[in-house]
Amino acid sequence: MVKLWFKLMKDNKIAKQTTVSHDEKFTYANFGEYVTEGCYELDVATPLIIRSHIMNFAKYNHVNFVPSDFVEKVDFDKLVVENLDR
Repeated sequence: MVKLWFKLMKDNKIAKQTTVSHDEKFTYANFGEYVTEGCYELDVATPLIIRSHIMNFAKYNHVNFVPSDFVEKVDFDKLVVENLDR
C-alpha cells in the first residue's frame, strides 16, 4: 500500500496539505507519478526529482523539495513528502 503525506511549508507552518493513497505496492519506479499526483492535488508545479531525493526518501521516509528544485517560481519554502505507510 502507498500512502504519502504532502505538506507545503511556508514560514515553518503548513500552508496546504494532502495525502495520496494507492492499494498497489510501493515502488521507487513510480515515485515520480506519486509526486506528480500530490502536486496536482495541491495545485503546484511538479519538482525535478533527482537521485538524492529518492535516496533520502528511501533512507529517512521523507524528502524535502526546496524552491530551487522547481522550474517554475513557487511561493512556499519547501514541499515535504512523507511516507505514512511504514
